[in-house]
Amino acid sequence: MPAALPPFPEPEKTAGPSELLQLGPWTEEDEPCLRADAARNRARLLEAAARLVAEHGAAGLTMEAVAAAASVGKGTVFRRFGDRTGLLTALLDHSEKNFQAALLSGPPPLGPGAPPVERLRAFGLATLRRCVDELELQLAAEPSAERRYTSAPRRFLRGHVALLLRQAVPEADSELLSHTLMAYLDPALVHHLTEQCGMPPARLEAGWLDLVARVTRTGPPA
Repeated sequence: MPAALPPFPEPEKTAGPSELLQLGPWTEEDEPCLRADAARNRARLLEAAARLVAEHGAAGLTMEAVAAAASVGKGTVFRRFGDRTGLLTALLDHSEKNFQAALLSGPPPLGPGAPPVERLRAFGLATLRRCVDELELQLAAEPSAERRYTSAPRRFLRGHVALLLRQAVPEADSELLSHTLMAYLDPALVHHLTEQCGMPPARLEAGWLDLVARVTRTGPPA
């Protein structure tokens, strides 16, 4: 296992579950204030950082490596993100925004337009795949025990699952069931099952489909 990452700063406050949420200080409203070249540099840096994490793991992510991969000066990386922790936070924030946008306005079945059970299946599969791809980053960003269920990203995702459950099984206790389903997708559990127990991700995905079928009393997907 690569070296442990530095702790992530906690957000100053949590937002409502219906909002697009950020882990770091940058927001969409800031983007018009950036010069066009600065905005392009930021996107290029985040893309380069994501590639490096995918290829070498989060422990191999350095400011110098990102600058070289993005073909910019090292000073540009420090000016944009401050330090390595700021870069990692921005990288997760970028991923979170993209995932939330896919849920709210992307193509079905992950986005609107598909039946709720199909969207639940797609949500879990996409979350598991994202978790496996970003496992080190997500583990580093895990909130403390007292904030685990109240952190802004967790509240948004759990609220999304609760909404789909209310549509799919209106007679069920969607609030409690949403916590149960989210527990299956917890990064710490995914790490334990894949890294410590050696389970292939495909088995976790099949288990998710089985869990959704049992909870919603529907058959397995075709």
